[in-house]
Amino acid sequence: MAVQLPVAQVSMAVENPRFLPQTARNSSKACFRFPLQPAKRSLQSSSPLSVSVKSSSVDNRAIVSAEGIASSLEGVEILDLSGKSIPIVDLWRDRKAVIAFARHFGCVLCRKRADLLASKQDVLNSAGVALALIGPGSVEQAKAFAEQTKFKGEIYADPNHSSYEALQFAYGVTKTFTPLAGLKIIQSYMEGYRQDWGLSFQKDTVERGGWQQGGIMVAGPGVTNILYIHKDKEAGDDPDMEDVLKACLN
Repeated sequence: MAVQLPVAQVSMAVENPRFLPQTARNSSKACFRFPLQPAKRSLQSSSPLSVSVKSSSVDNRAIVSAEGIASSLEGVEILDLSGKSIPIVDLWRDRKAVIAFARHFGCVLCRKRADLLASKQDVLNSAGVALALIGPGSVEQAKAFAEQTKFKGEIYADPNHSSYEALQFAYGVTKTFTPLAGLKIIQSYMEGYRQDWGLSFQKDTVERGGWQQGGIMVAGPGVTNILYIHKDKEAGDDPDMEDVLKACLN
């Protein structure tokens, strides 16, 4: 599910947050429109846009605007490979950036997606767009991922999963083991990608991170300048890379 936030019409799919009880989840569709403000360097802005929200279930915690997304990430910090804590919004405060949110650092599907993003890095660099990847795990896991994948973008760890919770990314066993995920994993293995089972079976990943889903966001410059967001509905739910690049290059 993807959200593009250009200066015209914005389409955003908000995944059901993990906090909802099972009985609250259903397959009904909801579509809403809200005023949306263009980005400035603070969380105040002007000039309305509109946003369309489509979801299988929407509650009052749903993030429905660029300002809402930025506000939800206020105070969220991540760690760079040296272990230094930085506010997540600093990734796009003064520049435009593509931020990929991995399921976990051992995930084979995330390694393929990281490789796909890295293959576009020349285009991104020429447009002055930074590339970053965040994973729910430790700095040590992030370092292992960097060494194994040779990913050329910036890599950050979110050991508390705070950015994933703030963005309400999908979570759960039923979001992980699906026919689509199975097909995507087989395809990835046939293309030469491999799961790191050592990272996958580390305590944090087994207890929590293994069920986490991720996504991709394009944002900046400016904290509230959220241009595009895709939230994986399930493992292997890849965004349209043309949409990602369009958000980067516009």
